[in-house]
Amino acid sequence: MTATYAFALSAAHEAASAQHYPQGTLFVVATPIGNLADISLRALHVLALADAIACEDTRHTQALLRAYGIDKAPAQLLAVHQHNEAQAAHLVVERLQQGQRIAYASDAGTPAISDPGARLVAAVRAAGLAVVPLPGASSITAALSVAGIVTPGAQDSGFVFAGFLPAKAAEREAAVQGLAGEPRAVVLLEAPHRIEALARALAVLGKRPVTVARELTKQFEEIATVDAADLPQWFMNGPQRTRGEFVLVLHSAVVAAESGSEQRILRLLLSELPLKTAVRLAADITGASRNVLYDAALALKKDESGG
Repeated sequence: MTATYAFALSAAHEAASAQHYPQGTLFVVATPIGNLADISLRALHVLALADAIACEDTRHTQALLRAYGIDKAPAQLLAVHQHNEAQAAHLVVERLQQGQRIAYASDAGTPAISDPGARLVAAVRAAGLAVVPLPGASSITAALSVAGIVTPGAQDSGFVFAGFLPAKAAEREAAVQGLAGEPRAVVLLEAPHRIEALARALAVLGKRPVTVARELTKQFEEIATVDAADLPQWFMNGPQRTRGEFVLVLHSAVVAAESGSEQRILRLLLSELPLKTAVRLAADITGASRNVLYDAALALKKDESGG
């Protein structure tokens, strides 16, 4: 352990030891997504205090603990990953019922978001036992914080977490078509071996901005915002850009300064189709908000009826 982390562990005990950490509790611990300094003091204290640590990969977590100077015997590390989570949860529940304090840590970031952990938490809650979150690093919120998704003219606020899109080309393209009509920002995750295929699929979204966050918090971190249509070329411009782990933020759909084309499309569709169908298709075609188009369709119907 370096002197820096020795001081951090000492500071963690000093800052967090006075708090109450009840027995028979599962502590869900966020761990760094790359930079080891992104650990919270409370997380360090609880990882050291825990009777056992459930983890996605015991070898990875053991290395992480040793980096901070925390010693745990191999028997204190319980493998709880996507392939055994339901079964392993029973063992965790039994230990909690015996009064043990157990921490759960996935390989990186906040558990149970894209990583395993949700089934474990559900099983613990179903058993009537306490679950306490220890917030910290998350690639999703890190990417959102630098994407600048609140842009002038945005139709709707907020974001949607879509995670990994399907691996098969046809299913991925269908998913992207579905995202075309989503006015809110969309957060996607992708692995290096599929990132170029995802870029090609997203290119059909044209001028809609996409923020690419690669290797967040690590030495070769890279963050860039480009139009969806330019994504494939952006990756081709640097061989290193396909390496690492990726978070992509598809920005909010933006209302065009002139809505004449939307009105024209909506009017044409209304002349042939029921109102709700016309609104849905107009939203898919233009990327405009369904709520906005629905209000516009009602106004058009009212004008035509002379009301």
